[in-house]
Amino acid sequence: MSELHLTALRKQYGSNVIVENLDLSVASGELVSLLGPSGCGKTTTLRMIAGLLEPTSGQIRLGDRDLTHVPPHKRDVGLVFQNYALFPHLSIFENVAFGLKRRKTPKEEIRVRVAEALESVRLSGFEDRLPAQLSGGQQQRVALARALVMRPPLVLFDEPLSNLDAKLRQFLRIEIRQLQKRFGFTAIFVTHDQEEAMVLSDRIAVMNKGHIVQLDTPQIVYSRPADPFVADFVGDSNLLAVREMKQVGDVWEVVLTGGQTIRATDVIAKPEATAMIRPESARILDIAAASTGGQNSLTGQVEFIHYAGSTYLVGLNVDGYEKPFLIRCAPSEDGRLPVREGDQAIAVWSLHSTLIF
Repeated sequence: MSELHLTALRKQYGSNVIVENLDLSVASGELVSLLGPSGCGKTTTLRMIAGLLEPTSGQIRLGDRDLTHVPPHKRDVGLVFQNYALFPHLSIFENVAFGLKRRKTPKEEIRVRVAEALESVRLSGFEDRLPAQLSGGQQQRVALARALVMRPPLVLFDEPLSNLDAKLRQFLRIEIRQLQKRFGFTAIFVTHDQEEAMVLSDRIAVMNKGHIVQLDTPQIVYSRPADPFVADFVGDSNLLAVREMKQVGDVWEVVLTGGQTIRATDVIAKPEATAMIRPESARILDIAAASTGGQNSLTGQVEFIHYAGSTYLVGLNVDGYEKPFLIRCAPSEDGRLPVREGDQAIAVWSLHSTLIF
């Protein structure tokens, strides 16, 4: 059994609390990403699980074992670091075999397990090369093979893809996820990259100031963020302050601080509420030909239009708001949008695409 349980985990340096009373349970075979900005406590949490940092208080359990005060080399936990941490003077075979040799594993078993590990990360035939003869992506796959060859019940990933270019990162995300499903190990993946967390994770733990502020599936974290911090950090979002709101039947009428009125069906009522609209939920229309059709709308001036391949990102300046209202939209068949920079335009979106929290 490889369930991971963190209970009231805390790390403090003097008066500076980095992680505060953190509770987290990860099921056997589940991959959970710790996602958050720099300084939120995610790497500190991972290092406590690995045994590289001693918790100030709290408990770490893996299955039926209490790991809280167990030395790192006795935890049976795999580690994949950001900087690969390969031995430059050892061959790829020797790098992957290093942990097995320290365990005094029989030579024939080492040969078989290293071959299997390298094959799993598509590096068969690279056994005799040195790390310097490999690309960054290949070196990261060696680091992954080195962790997998030990067959640990838990693998910890400390931002392992942050040093790679965008296309290689995309490829290795898929590789890591497929290997995790194939071998069935439990995993904690630390990242500040929201797209990475969305692609890789069974669940995402969004962290802020030493706390987990939301723990949910990627779909729920994106579509129903727990608070404005999560909404702002995960994906692009339009966050509009609410002055007042009242319920009329099944619909809420919401007056924004800018004076505009919108309506919503998805409301988590709070004294100081915020309206969230994802940019892809809105459309941009020429104000002269616009028909809202009972949908929500905001009128303003187009500040910018950014081409992003398959879509355009449009920024609409709306009276009463410092930030432009963002609309992500596809062009028409002729590749054009109905507006240009400087035009008066209208953003339109459905009641169901408005979340109030």
